[in-house]
Amino acid sequence: MIDVKIYVEADADIRFIRRLERDIAERGRTVRSVINQYLTTVRPMHLKFVEPSKRYADLIIPKGGFNEVAIEMVVAKVKEMVKEASDEKRERDPIANGSAS
Repeated sequence: MIDVKIYVEADADIRFIRRLERDIAERGRTVRSVINQYLTTVRPMHLKFVEPSKRYADLIIPKGGFNEVAIEMVVAKVKEMVKEASDEKRERDPIANGSAS
């Protein structure tokens, strides 16, 4: 099992713009309704629950999905961890490693 907690930071304005575009295009909402929901629910809940969870992260990635170096490092580490877990499982499983009679 892989147990890694990753917090991906994204600027508030980027998060809001993504939400605004998505809610208008995919949910048929008005600009006013998206802004109202953001100010009354989304932002307060982010500040109360999401932002504080950052302190429990094993890794914090700044600049969100635009941080290619950090993303490449995470992908490489996850691949390494998956391979190690797979190798360990293979060692414990006599059928998988071909030593079963």
